[in-house]
Amino acid sequence: MNRRRLLQAALGLCLAWLSWAIAPTTALALGGPQIPIGNLAPEFTLPTNAGDGEIALADFRDQWVVLYFYPRDFTSGCTVEAQRFERDIAEYQTRHAQVIGVSADSVESHAEFCDAEGLEFPLLSDPKGKVSKAYGSWLGAMSLRHTYIIGPDGTMQARFLGVQPVIHSQEVLAALDELQRGV
Repeated sequence: MNRRRLLQAALGLCLAWLSWAIAPTTALALGGPQIPIGNLAPEFTLPTNAGDGEIALADFRDQWVVLYFYPRDFTSGCTVEAQRFERDIAEYQTRHAQVIGVSADSVESHAEFCDAEGLEFPLLSDPKGKVSKAYGSWLGAMSLRHTYIIGPDGTMQARFLGVQPVIHSQEVLAALDELQRGV
């Protein structure tokens, strides 16, 4: 691994740990202001390694969306997080929820990551952080480890800022259950 990628990976791990360690509960988080719960989620269209090459939030109207941002493909925490989402993908499908990952990595990197890890859900490429910034999940040159649940009507329903990759998918499923009971 070249020195630059090693430094990027180390920075990503440090930022992920810092994001988890401070676990903010206010609407301002490391990465920027957060969309208030109940407000419309920012619309986006980004390139992907899956399907027709682009995915928009509007493509998933009338179903739940689990939009998760992560620092880098192939890093340890990001790999564990993606593996857990993939392991639980049938559970998300029974809840009519689509899992979508976003990072600054290229479409090509996402394709390699999906192939290596057997990921079936789409990963979106946000190299300049435009969408990550809109969601308050951007720091420097990478997305932070944040997750948002967006309701079928396009509104922000829940957010996770202090993500622990090993247990995160189960936390999101539990939140989906609670939100869907209240609908």
